[in-house]
Amino acid sequence: MSMLRAMGVALATALVAGAAGDVRGAEGFITVASTTSTEQSGLFKHLLPLFEKTSGIQVRVVALGTGQALDLGRRGDADVVFVHDPAAEEKFVAQGHGVKREQVMYNDFVLVGPKSDPVSIAGSGDVVQALKRIQAKGAPFVSRGDKSGTHAAEMRVWKLAGIDPTQARGRWYREIGSGMGPALNTAAAMSAYLLADRGTWLSFRNRRGLDVLVEGDKRLFNQYGVILVNPARHSHVKREMGQRFIDWLLSPAGQAAIAGYKIEGKQLFYPNAAAL
Repeated sequence: MSMLRAMGVALATALVAGAAGDVRGAEGFITVASTTSTEQSGLFKHLLPLFEKTSGIQVRVVALGTGQALDLGRRGDADVVFVHDPAAEEKFVAQGHGVKREQVMYNDFVLVGPKSDPVSIAGSGDVVQALKRIQAKGAPFVSRGDKSGTHAAEMRVWKLAGIDPTQARGRWYREIGSGMGPALNTAAAMSAYLLADRGTWLSFRNRRGLDVLVEGDKRLFNQYGVILVNPARHSHVKREMGQRFIDWLLSPAGQAAIAGYKIEGKQLFYPNAAAL
């Protein structure tokens, strides 16, 4: 684990411990472990005031990579997890850590890189072939490297390309062990390629010479799910309030709120609760 990542995990753990203590001492709060993409895209700043006004329940968000968010749920340090790695979410529920997984919304991942596009992948629409060209040319590529949902998606696509990029760790392949915002900043500074969720990309201002080069590939679909942490394993989980938050996200009002979040007229997330 890199020093930067270790410091990030330690800080997040401290914040969670503090948040958990505050939340459990106040009946009107729940803790939601979620991803950096939902937080850094600004989605929660849009959603939470609407939910809190309706319910009177305040939500404390701890934003981490999906893997770390699910780990918080396993330890009982959150009431709800709201993440984007369906395979990991289903495993979380199958192992008894969560009550039920509900799909909430989706968007997609995009492959971004320098506008000069030295490996000539712009407009190809094929993320697998794009990664093969990046690897063949040894072009700089920034990876979150943090076991997040975005990192998991990136590794799935590298696998489809038949490439293990970690073999080039420290050369053209750079793992930073951090969230989506810092990864985009690093890529901008290095004129590097990287995989990003569209929501964070649209909200990202420090683009410098970066642009979306590959998009629309069905393999870049990005589904989000929400799960109540199992109170049978952790008796302090606020089941009723956590379920109210989930029910609101899945309701017509919550789904409309998700659809209504836009930046410069562009919609960042698309609601698709199973009940709709």
